[in-house]
Amino acid sequence: MRPVPFLLCAALVISCHPAKDSRKPDQVAPSEVVAALVRKHGEGQRARIEQGLRQVALLWRKEDGDAKALQAFAEEWFVADPAGLDALLGRFEYVLEQVDGYFLDLGREMRSFSELELGPQMAIDDLFAGLDLSAHASDDFFGSKLAFIALLNFPLPTLDEMLAQGKSWSRRDWSAVRLTRRFALRPSGDALLARSKAQADAEAYIAGYNLWMHHVLAPGGKRIFPAGMRLLAHWNLRDQIKADYAEKDRTLGLDRQRLIRAAMERIVDQSIPKAVIDDPRVDWDPQANAVTLSPPGEVETEKMKAQGKRAAQPSAANEREPDTRYAVILADFHAARRTDQDSPLAPTEIDRRFNFDREIPEKRAEELLQSIVTSPLVPRVAALIRARLNRPLEPHDVWYSGFLPRARHPEEELNALTRARYPAAAAYKKDIPRLLEGLGFAAQRARFFDSHIVVDPARGSGHALQSARRGDDPHLRTRINPDGMDYKGYNIAVHEMGHNVEQICSLYLVDHTLLSGVPATAFTEALAFTFQNRDLELLGLEKPDPQSERLRVLNDFWATWEIAGVGLVDLEVWRYMYAHPQATPAELREATLRIARDLWDLRYAKVLGGKGSGLLAIYSHMVANFLYLPDYPIGHLIAFQLEEKLRGADFGAQFERAASFGRVTPDLWMEHATGSPLSAKPLLDATAAALDAERG
Repeated sequence: MRPVPFLLCAALVISCHPAKDSRKPDQVAPSEVVAALVRKHGEGQRARIEQGLRQVALLWRKEDGDAKALQAFAEEWFVADPAGLDALLGRFEYVLEQVDGYFLDLGREMRSFSELELGPQMAIDDLFAGLDLSAHASDDFFGSKLAFIALLNFPLPTLDEMLAQGKSWSRRDWSAVRLTRRFALRPSGDALLARSKAQADAEAYIAGYNLWMHHVLAPGGKRIFPAGMRLLAHWNLRDQIKADYAEKDRTLGLDRQRLIRAAMERIVDQSIPKAVIDDPRVDWDPQANAVTLSPPGEVETEKMKAQGKRAAQPSAANEREPDTRYAVILADFHAARRTDQDSPLAPTEIDRRFNFDREIPEKRAEELLQSIVTSPLVPRVAALIRARLNRPLEPHDVWYSGFLPRARHPEEELNALTRARYPAAAAYKKDIPRLLEGLGFAAQRARFFDSHIVVDPARGSGHALQSARRGDDPHLRTRINPDGMDYKGYNIAVHEMGHNVEQICSLYLVDHTLLSGVPATAFTEALAFTFQNRDLELLGLEKPDPQSERLRVLNDFWATWEIAGVGLVDLEVWRYMYAHPQATPAELREATLRIARDLWDLRYAKVLGGKGSGLLAIYSHMVANFLYLPDYPIGHLIAFQLEEKLRGADFGAQFERAASFGRVTPDLWMEHATGSPLSAKPLLDATAAALDAERG
């Protein structure tokens, strides 16, 4: 790799945000240090010396030493010999894999009692979950000068330079870039601990945000959901809307969907009564927003005890939840701001998420989402859905799933099948080799991946927890009820299994562990979607044909249109918080509702009605994650391009080839995997063709 020019963006950041005295030494000009090193190593090393010292000075603080200490450090640790540089890079690669891996393992174990169904929880479990033992690792790497050794010897390119030059870099060059970029930010241990605690608190809040649907009443006090149905917001509520498109009694299915939509709107605007959250002893009519005590004979007492629900007396009070949702989001924001002052290269969470995590410029990511939200294909697809439903569309139809084969199978049928097949986590674990072979992995490879996947029963919605060290294994977590895994849990498990296989490929099969992973979260989501899209096929219910392939395309477009709006809302909410850092929970609530409703009225109400709906702000990711939701629509676009390349008999081999390429920039990864850079065009073109074929 050629020496990377001085980081102009860093210089601009520093000039706009003057450093405090504690940020850098001020006794001796850096030119004196450069001159000393050039005398020692020769004029041929000048460019590397200047670059390395600029990178070090960017993050060097007063507590790291004065200018003489900086010069002594540079003279001791600058490596001029190419063989010595390669050896230094290799040592960093080995040690960082161990550090990351063991810290991840410790955190997973400390959160296990909060995240897994391991019996009743104790109050101390949340304290363990909120403790991040790795929080001071960054401080330790800088304090020991290890981080500065990396910055002194290897180039730290800007995102623009990576996008322009990355295609010409070797794998070794990319490994060096990944090493320095992990030290491009210098968050304090206190900042990392604050972030970890905020996230743990948010996840605990969301994990307990359930509605007992037998007690969510339709107008007139009618119960239209079965006893014992406990749905987590937003995941299970959304998935129930999707499932009810297959309900044989179409009137019942529509009534259920309208009822869930009303409940969702109450959650978003925080008019939901506090008493109805996760309590089956209280009945609630969300349309009238009326609360009453449930008759004793209707209360699922045994299920409530099994879930470890509270024993306090139920309340029929109509007191609303006191903006807790938005207080938690603000806690995320304030925790993120603790990192801002330590990140001259990325002084906001928005910068860090786009320029470092996604490595897609914010403007380009927003344009990708807008290209879907504003597509003229939306009304054409909406007209097709309207004809299939034989009724005007309503706001909950943003989650229409009738294009998918599962729409032909009632939820009860699918639940019976999955519960019988997977009564416990161990049963799903035992079936993983068969599932992977069904997707197209060779038997030997299926056994290899199975040997590295641990299956856990989750308290909340399922997720995949990666490993970061060869020798440790990723965990697949899915929600399994006492009567077995329902279809929602199975659908999630297949998705998370896709994450796990990607995680194994991108750790065990990548050539440099400094490159382990994929370019961004959206890419692992995309790879997981390629598994999830075939869940019914793995149950033996469906096989793809030309008609089902067209419907798959239409489903992908509609789902991407929905989640693109959600991602835009999440981005605008974070922009609002940075513009109004002193906002109260009530002010954030009003701002979020305004953002969601304005986008709905501009782009969604035209085909779905429901002027002023806040549904685009229902996603729990807005609460439990930090500006995560744009990853989903980007993931859909990536997944569609991958599907076109991966589907077929060699799915397994193509999946491995893509997933083991490592963490390079998104376009470079996509060109390797599919032959083309990331774009919305393949999905838009395929949707137009599918609509033409359906019309024909």
